[in-house]
Amino acid sequence: MRIIEGYQSARKALSRQAPDELLDTGERQQAVRQIINDVREKGDAALFEFTSKFDGVSLDSLEISKEQISIARKKVDPELVSALELAAERIRSFHDRQRESLLRDSTESNTGWLMRPLERVGIYVPGGTAPLPSSLLMTAIPARVAGVKEVFVTTPPGSNGIVPPIMLAAADIANVDRVFSIGGAQAIAALAFGTDTVPRVDKIYGPGNIYVLLAKKMVYGIVGIDALQGPSEVLIIADDSAEAEYCTTDLLAQAEHGAHSSAILVTTSRLLADKVNRQVGEQIKNLSRKDIATQSLSDRGIITIVASIDEAIEMANLYAPEHLCLMVRDSDYCVDRLTNAGCIITGGKSTAVLGDYVAGPSHVLPTEGTARFSSPLNVNDFVKITNIINVDDTELKQIGSVAATIARAEGLDAHARAVEKRLEKNK
Repeated sequence: MRIIEGYQSARKALSRQAPDELLDTGERQQAVRQIINDVREKGDAALFEFTSKFDGVSLDSLEISKEQISIARKKVDPELVSALELAAERIRSFHDRQRESLLRDSTESNTGWLMRPLERVGIYVPGGTAPLPSSLLMTAIPARVAGVKEVFVTTPPGSNGIVPPIMLAAADIANVDRVFSIGGAQAIAALAFGTDTVPRVDKIYGPGNIYVLLAKKMVYGIVGIDALQGPSEVLIIADDSAEAEYCTTDLLAQAEHGAHSSAILVTTSRLLADKVNRQVGEQIKNLSRKDIATQSLSDRGIITIVASIDEAIEMANLYAPEHLCLMVRDSDYCVDRLTNAGCIITGGKSTAVLGDYVAGPSHVLPTEGTARFSSPLNVNDFVKITNIINVDDTELKQIGSVAATIARAEGLDAHARAVEKRLEKNK
């Protein structure tokens, strides 16, 4: 890993640029636009065609039946099913608490609001190099807790033409309504516009490759989207009290996500920096995904040495990481001053990995520095707010003339008259 010393060098290394991929106006964007147009015009026929072209398999059906899901669940190791069930229970419990705290109507006064769940949502779960049942649980369960009526999942088939049984088991545990064996930009298009098989949804959730992200970007406004998630990332703030082995394993856990993942250590200790760098080199040799982790750390792995914890906090707020791990003596001091992070993990025994699977909060977090202005996936993402206005005679007298004055200043006479007529009747 690169070791960078000093405030200015660290600041330069951790200052983000806009992701080139999402500013792409070239061939990939044109390809995605064509896929979306084809799905919109041809529906299911285009989905079968693209599945054959991109996934290399010919499907008999785009939808996986309830019976197939039930059979698939029985094929999964019972210990793994139990692990998924425990994770689901903890995810559900956390978001139940969110719902009770955040989703509250207010109708006690003349103005207020109503919280209403979305009718129908689509969740995209990528396939890639491995199935991701945890991502399904972390998205579908908050939707259910928020009260969404219909939850659909799309996920690409494997090379054998079958969605992995573990994914279908997770869908069953999360009480998903329907599952479709569709991946890529074509899945996003199907959810946005609907086909004979795939119903149109109100909002689309879930990460994916650049084609999926570009598709989500293009259909936004036709449907809602959760965010444009990029590669996973972790930033660790550590002082000389930190366990080098914990820092090392957390950096490697992040690096094995993918070649574009970012693993960063910001420390006040030169001794710790050297120790971690040495251990990373030793431990990476034994990883099953060592090639992926090696590329990640080579391209995006950074160890920065700064003069103080305050400088480390400034670097974290600048970088706005998805996961922010604190391995310091006084984590409360840091938490009070941290403003930009998707999830803050405190305590030596805590790790982002527990958050990935079973801690409870959704692991769908803002990436690419978007923690500056966005939040982790939560129950609020599955509801909409409707405002209520009910003005009585007393309040009309208080605010009616004010509205009319502002309306006339804007040149909107009919607006002003709409209020003034009511004022006249109320005399």
